[in-house]
Amino acid sequence: MENEISNRLNALFHEMVDIRRFLHQYPELSHQEEHTPRYIANYHEQLGLDVRTNVGGRGVVATLTGAYPGKTIAVRADFDALPIQDEKDVPYKSTIPGVMHACGHDGHTALVLALAKALSERRSSLHGTVVFIHQHAEEVSPGGAKQMIDDGCLEGVDEIFGTHLWATEPLGKIQYKHGPFMAAADRFEIVIQGQGGHGAQPHVTKDAILIGSNVVQSLQHIVSRRLNPIQSAVISVASIEASNPFNAIADQVKMEGTVRTFDPDIQKDIKRVMDQTINGVCQSYGASYTFNYFDGHPAVVNDPSASDAVANAAKGIQEVQEVEYAEPQMGGEDFSYYVQAVPGTYFFTGAKPKDVTETIPHHHPKFDIDERSMLIASKTLARTVLQRTGTTQAEGFEHIK
Repeated sequence: MENEISNRLNALFHEMVDIRRFLHQYPELSHQEEHTPRYIANYHEQLGLDVRTNVGGRGVVATLTGAYPGKTIAVRADFDALPIQDEKDVPYKSTIPGVMHACGHDGHTALVLALAKALSERRSSLHGTVVFIHQHAEEVSPGGAKQMIDDGCLEGVDEIFGTHLWATEPLGKIQYKHGPFMAAADRFEIVIQGQGGHGAQPHVTKDAILIGSNVVQSLQHIVSRRLNPIQSAVISVASIEASNPFNAIADQVKMEGTVRTFDPDIQKDIKRVMDQTINGVCQSYGASYTFNYFDGHPAVVNDPSASDAVANAAKGIQEVQEVEYAEPQMGGEDFSYYVQAVPGTYFFTGAKPKDVTETIPHHHPKFDIDERSMLIASKTLARTVLQRTGTTQAEGFEHIK
C-alpha cells in the first residue's frame, strides 16, 4: 500500500499544481473566504468523504474512515490569503487587486487535497480514521483554529500533523523539532499623552515624540537587561504615529508593536515590566499614557513522539535530501491551539524556488514556492499517517521514485 500511495501522489502532482495555481489566482482574505471553502468541500465530497462546512465560521472538515480499526489522525491545512499586491510576473498571478497568497496556504491546501484523494482510493486497506482540517483565518488573531476546535473539529482525534511550505529553506529539506517551535505572537498599543506647543518653544511643552523615543529605547532594554539571557523573547515597536505640522511639537504619540515569547511565565513578566518601563519614562517627563496588551496565538509546542514520527517518515522518502532538527522560530502560528488540545507536531518543508539569486521571504509581494515541495510534503504526511493509524510501518517507501 505504501508503494501505491507514493506512486499515486506522483501521478497527482500535476493536479496539485493546478489546484495551487487556481487558488493562487483567486485568493480570499481571512474571515472573508467564501469560494475557497466551497471548492475544498466539493473536492472532498467527490471523494465520498464525510464533509462538514462552516466549522467555526468558514472551516471545512472532511473525514475518511478506513476499513479497519485504528487511531484517528488529523492533518491540517490553512487557506486564507494576505492583503498584499502580487508583484510576480507569472501566469498564475493573483487576479484580486491587493490580495495574494504570500505565505503558501494555497500550496498547503493543494497538497492535502491530493493526499485525501490518494488515501481515499485505498480506504479498503486503511486502518483508523483520517480527518482533514481545512482552516480559515490563520493570518489574523483570533484566528480560525480556536474557532474550529470550539466547534468540535478535534473530537475523537488522537494526534494532529501539519506542515508549512518554507520558502527560505531549500527543496528537499524537512525541519522538525521537539517542544517549543514557533513563538507566542502578541500585540501591544501605547498612547503617550504629552503637551503640544510651538516648535520654537519646547520648554513649555511635553514633547510626546521625545518621550516616545525614550520609551522605544527603554523597551529594548527589557530583553537585553531584564530577561535571563538563556530565555528567548522579542519586543519590537513597529509603528509610531504623530500627526502634527513640521513646526509644532506633538502632544500625542501612538505606537504599536509585537512581543514574541515561548514561555508563558516570560510572557507574563514582559507584560508587567513593559508597563513599569513605560510608566517610569512618562512620569519622568510629566506625561500620561495608556498601555494595551493583546494576547495572540500561544507558542507551538510539538509533541516529541509525533515529531520523531515525521522525521522517521521523511528519512524514507527519496526526494528528501536532509532531515534537520530545527532551531525555534519567532514567527507565530495558530496551529498552537491544536497541539494544546491533542498531541501533534508542526514541521517545515523546504520550498525555496529554484534558480533564484535572492531569497524572497514569506509575506513579500513576490513570494512564490517551488511546487515540487508539495509532493515532498504530501509524501511525508502520507507516510506519517499510515504509520500512526496503524496501517503500515511504511517499509520500502524509500525505493519509490
